Amino acid sequence: MSEHDHGSEDGGDASASLAAFQLADSFLPVGTYTISYGVEQFAATDRVETAADLEALLHDYLRQQVGPCDVVALAAAWDRTGRADADDEAILDALAAVDERQQSVTLPKEFRESSESSGRRLLELVAETTDDALVDAYYGRVLDDSVPGNHAVALGFVARRQGIAREEACLLACHSFVVGLLGAAQRLVRLTHTDAQRILTALRPVMREVCETYAGRDPETMAPFAPLVDVMGMGHERAERRLFVS
Repeated sequence: MSEHDHGSEDGGDASASLAAFQLADSFLPVGTYTISYGVEQFAATDRVETAADLEALLHDYLRQQVGPCDVVALAAAWDRTGRADADDEAILDALAAVDERQQSVTLPKEFRESSESSGRRLLELVAETTDDALVDAYYGRVLDDSVPGNHAVALGFVARRQGIAREEACLLACHSFVVGLLGAAQRLVRLTHTDAQRILTALRPVMREVCETYAGRDPETMAPFAPLVDVMGMGHERAERRLFVS
């Protein structure tokens, strides 16, 4: 691990906390505001019309998709980034393997493209605003299309490089995902800011649960199972009118 990884592994120092705040902020320009991950199609087909409908859907997203896929990928990337027994090339190869695995289990094309786009933007942003040769090297692999650059893998990698604890990084990912979809939903269904905050608060125990359940699992066990979400995502690809890229 290079000297750039100066944050403590428990994420307890102020620099790591500030890095976590920055990565979780919707102000971060990685394009997540353009993504609904199928919520637009749920709204267009009248499957989500109320705040209660949306809360139930986000509950399923966390348990059936984010946990068994994104959290597994993120935690695996975090673990592999900090391997003391591996040189930089071995770390990059290990990250690439997790990246490819996530790509292979994500069925809707738009979901894959959205994940790649936001992951690439995150790596680009970190490469341009920090001095970290390992981030530069992995971003280089993404640029030459050697690896997909999925967002969960990029986030786990960057979080470890910036001293953010694995549990905090997993919770950050869940929180950011839900916030992003709530923001999308506000443009699609009747949802007040208070409704959105109420849903975000109600889902905290689910976020903790999926992180505790899935962080640390072998990437080969990555297996999201949310058939209706996949169907809605695939349907969105053929929709005539779309506000979001997925």
